[in-house]
Amino acid sequence: MATSGVVGGSSIDVNSLVSQLVAAERKPLDDQLARAVSKNTLQISATSALLGALSTFQGALNGLKTTNVFSGRSTTSTDADIVTATATATAAPGRYDIEVEQLASSQQISSTAFAGGATTVVGSGTLTISLGATSFSVGIADPANTLADIRNAINSSTSNPGVSASIINAADGAHLVLTSTKTGAANAIQVTQAGTLSALEYTTTNTANYTQLRAAQDALVNVAGYATTSETNTLTGVIDGVTLNLASAEPGTTVGIEVGYDKSAAKDKIKSFVTAYNTLRGMMTRLGGYDSASQTGGPMLGDSILTGVDTEIRRTLSSPVAEAGAAVQTLASIGITSSAKDGTLSIDDTKLDAALSSDFDGVARLFGNAETGVAAKLYSQITDRLANGAAIDTRNKALQAEQKALTKKKDDIDLRMQIVQQTYLKQFTRLDTLLSSLSSTSAYLSQQIDSLPSWSPN
Repeated sequence: MATSGVVGGSSIDVNSLVSQLVAAERKPLDDQLARAVSKNTLQISATSALLGALSTFQGALNGLKTTNVFSGRSTTSTDADIVTATATATAAPGRYDIEVEQLASSQQISSTAFAGGATTVVGSGTLTISLGATSFSVGIADPANTLADIRNAINSSTSNPGVSASIINAADGAHLVLTSTKTGAANAIQVTQAGTLSALEYTTTNTANYTQLRAAQDALVNVAGYATTSETNTLTGVIDGVTLNLASAEPGTTVGIEVGYDKSAAKDKIKSFVTAYNTLRGMMTRLGGYDSASQTGGPMLGDSILTGVDTEIRRTLSSPVAEAGAAVQTLASIGITSSAKDGTLSIDDTKLDAALSSDFDGVARLFGNAETGVAAKLYSQITDRLANGAAIDTRNKALQAEQKALTKKKDDIDLRMQIVQQTYLKQFTRLDTLLSSLSSTSAYLSQQIDSLPSWSPN
């Protein structure tokens, strides 16, 4: 009898036989496709890795590609408790002597005591409060006309230019304290009134209702022997590109402010450049190198794109930049050298520090001079390499297209094997039917022969 699922009736297992034949015919096709997919996937990964490494390196070059990034200035103070400073790229390096005779301050005045405390009814009318040339008014009316109500009205006014009101409760009663939020002699407080609020008036001719706790005054500073004033304790414009930040007044004490090139920030940028390059170098070595121990090469070993990128970068790193000046024309001249073993860069800190101290602007031009500087040139070259339509982009698109083609090829194999399977099923089903028919005929003949009478010569 035929096995389950066999229609002809012979002892042949048609389904199993067809499955084995189809599998045998499919295996070399699947193996070939798997090798192609694996190779394509590896190439896509390698190209993506190269793109990523170049993009990261380009980001590090962004901090060195122009001389402007070396334009930072550092500042130091011989007494930061008195004055500190910040500087922009326009500040000329040098030392400046500063004497802070007086700090700018904001005015604060306190009213006479209201024995009944904050709930004392002061009166009604309109208070007009001036802060320098700006004034605002608040209406005071019963029942919201206590000292506390007046404080609240001042603080909640949307047109208040910067006067803060508070109440201080002392042994003699409550005091309304008005404080300017703006420093400088021009920002003095005055209070006038219309109505029955005369107890809160304060003008240049009527100061009896308040005690001045702190005067409105300008900062007074001597810079290199020249006196200057400022409404605030932050002075800009006195020294080109330098902002002075006053912390305390010490008449007779001279503080030195030193403005110099920000060599520390420049060195950090250069170190970041070297680190980023070494990371790129490591990636290119993995992609295009050869391991003699395992006798295996990277996925881009001998690849023209990788070789081209590598050669171009190495040439730029070793080329002199005449515009930098005779003393710092090459990376080696400032202490950056390449290892003969693996091509990575290393820094001689002592030599780099000396170059930055002796020719800071020259080092800036070595990296950032337009078109010829090392970082500027590398940035431009890598931008070209990463551009749409460039060799790497074209390669990547071709690999992606090949990946899609391989996916379609798998679908084609599936379809082809379905046809092969149906063909085999038809052939072996016919064979099975034939064998079953022959088996039936053989059985019939055997039965007829067995039914014949026995014959004997006797």
